[in-house]
Amino acid sequence: QVQLVESGGGLVQPGGSLKLSCAASGTIFSIDVMGWYRQAPGKQRELVASIGRGGGRNYADSVKGRFTISRDNAKNTVTLQMNSLKPADTAVYYCNAERVRAPARYDYNVWGQGTQVTVAS
Repeated sequence: QVQLVESGGGLVQPGGSLKLSCAASGTIFSIDVMGWYRQAPGKQRELVASIGRGGGRNYADSVKGRFTISRDNAKNTVTLQMNSLKPADTAVYYCNAERVRAPARYDYNVWGQGTQVTVAS
């Protein structure tokens, strides 16, 4: 079974930076879209950024110009560089993979376990 393992969360001061990383484990042929979602207490999970196999990127308006998503198709990894962080960015961040093709298996949607990002002084 394909699993997503996240790393890089933590506590940072406003204006600071963090880099989140996510690696898909197991034998994988391809992943169509990889992305990051976040969920703050009392709020719905929302898309932060996503990137297709060809490199097309999509960002939430609230993070445009501050966050950068990238991926390595050969390694099945995705990273999220977060700069100029604000308290409003505080949330649990989840890695996501859409349409994952593996030997004898196809998963439409796979989620990581989540990593906490806290922005506070």
